[in-house]
Amino acid sequence: MTDIRVVAPDTLLEHGAALRSVYADAFCAPPWNEDGERADAFVARLGSDVRRPGFTAALAFAGRNLVGFATAWDTPAPFPADRCYPQAAAGLGPGRTEQWLCGARETDELAVRTTARGTGTAAGLLRAVTEDAPDGRAWLLTSVRSPRALAFYRRQGWTQATHPAPGGHGIAVFLGPHHPARNLAAQPL
Repeated sequence: MTDIRVVAPDTLLEHGAALRSVYADAFCAPPWNEDGERADAFVARLGSDVRRPGFTAALAFAGRNLVGFATAWDTPAPFPADRCYPQAAAGLGPGRTEQWLCGARETDELAVRTTARGTGTAAGLLRAVTEDAPDGRAWLLTSVRSPRALAFYRRQGWTQATHPAPGGHGIAVFLGPHHPARNLAAQPL
């Protein structure tokens, strides 16, 4: 049985080595193909991420072992221009980006060990960091290179709001199941 707990930022940082291990297990394999340096960079980035407005994190334990985690925060305005944010903004356009994403709860990372996949752990972690999203406004982005991730978010009731070319290397924005704009999102042809 997996125990999912929302944790305070200082508690999250105490689990740095275990978080790195879960991150590496989840993202070093295809289709993500990230390396140990990216796992190290994730842990280093947490030190500043925990200070973001609205930061929240959840950890999943199987006994004493960390098997998954999720991190989220409230997206600032103006919309950020680093990382993958420009791709999200290009897909939605400036008006929808500001209205739908700024001030909404953004899930940044969701990672589960391969041994815990299919157990409901990822779904529980996602709910834990988004259930108190302001006015139900939760969103995330993920790579279109992972059909498994795309299918997972759809099964959880999330709506894909951008549709990059199939088989491409772009990102897709998803709106949470209670996001007020989810019914306004363009559907694929």
